[in-house]
Amino acid sequence: MNRTLIGLAALLVPALAHAGCEDHYAQWTQQLHPGRTLDTEHAACKVWPANEALTIAALPLPQKGNSEDQGSDDLEVLVADTKTGAIVAHRFQPAAITYDAMRFEKLELDTARYQLTPASRAFGVRVSHGGSSRVSPYDATALSLYVIDGGSLRVVLDRLVMSESTGDWDGNCAGSFDATTRTLDLGPAGKDGYAALKVTEKSVHTINTPTKDDCASKDQPAKRVSVTLGYRNGQYGVPKGMQYSD
Repeated sequence: MNRTLIGLAALLVPALAHAGCEDHYAQWTQQLHPGRTLDTEHAACKVWPANEALTIAALPLPQKGNSEDQGSDDLEVLVADTKTGAIVAHRFQPAAITYDAMRFEKLELDTARYQLTPASRAFGVRVSHGGSSRVSPYDATALSLYVIDGGSLRVVLDRLVMSESTGDWDGNCAGSFDATTRTLDLGPAGKDGYAALKVTEKSVHTINTPTKDDCASKDQPAKRVSVTLGYRNGQYGVPKGMQYSD
């Protein structure tokens, strides 16, 4: 994403605001969910580069009865006034993040240029999970996109897996691994005025084989697939095989 440098003063404003947006965590949590505990380790906030007057945040709220290795987090995603912290729009998603065999590893905000219509720009929330098995490793990151719709946020893309890696090996060398990565580009606008989402997928299968003194790793030719997601009934349809499922 290209950015235009418009002077030192303009650059300092988002930097300073970003440094303090975490100060609003308690305020936002108390306002929207009095008495709830926020998972500050995984919470995220940042000034929205598309409109520096606004700050976006994603707040995981652990449910009662969770243990360290098993449970569910509710997720509050919001847009607030950067100067005051006043909430402009938000969306609450019960049990949006679950973890059992899959650990909840991190949450990131994605502010790439998702200009879906001339008047509607989306931002993303990426949630990453990791498996707990050493000999059957698993990692995945899924992306959801949100747009402001009045005083609410609307999910227009639900948990598209952007990266996924799996494996099955003996813990020393012998085994195989698969890695898939996806990128998003905007396509032409459809009849609803929303740009299509062009998904480019690359998958690589790797085989590890023990040798006399080492472990040889060989990648098979990469497989590439392109898929276009159309916007219908308020959302982009995600093929089942590309959507993260707990």
